[in-house]
Amino acid sequence: MAAIKELIRKENENALSFGDYTLPEKKKLSDFEFKGDLYKVKTFQEITKLEKNEMFVYESVPGTAVTNFVASEESVAFCVEGLQDAEITLELEPEMNYELIKDDVSSGDLKSNLGGKITFSISLAEGENHQVKVIKKA
Repeated sequence: MAAIKELIRKENENALSFGDYTLPEKKKLSDFEFKGDLYKVKTFQEITKLEKNEMFVYESVPGTAVTNFVASEESVAFCVEGLQDAEITLELEPEMNYELIKDDVSSGDLKSNLGGKITFSISLAEGENHQVKVIKKA
């Protein structure tokens, strides 16, 4: 997969791809329109961050490349690649329980904080692409 050279792009009517972990210096792109919303991405080796309508959506430390990012009321799903292990933060609903699934294997439950954020780690190595799903529990 490698980096997203456009910084952010539309994959289909429901999915976005973003991030370039190969950049030595920070690059950003604002006002990317998708489904009536405006997205902003900041990315380079140290961090990748996505905002929607000036609100936090995704952040990884260090930087990653994300493909087929799809978010709904019930779940967030995407594929992620990077040079090394990363810590990923997503903003979801406040104080809700979620199941984290990595490469079709449940990694257990997470509870979002008062701000709606969950944070988890994922093992990454160059050339590997991993699937992540975060599903709201009833």
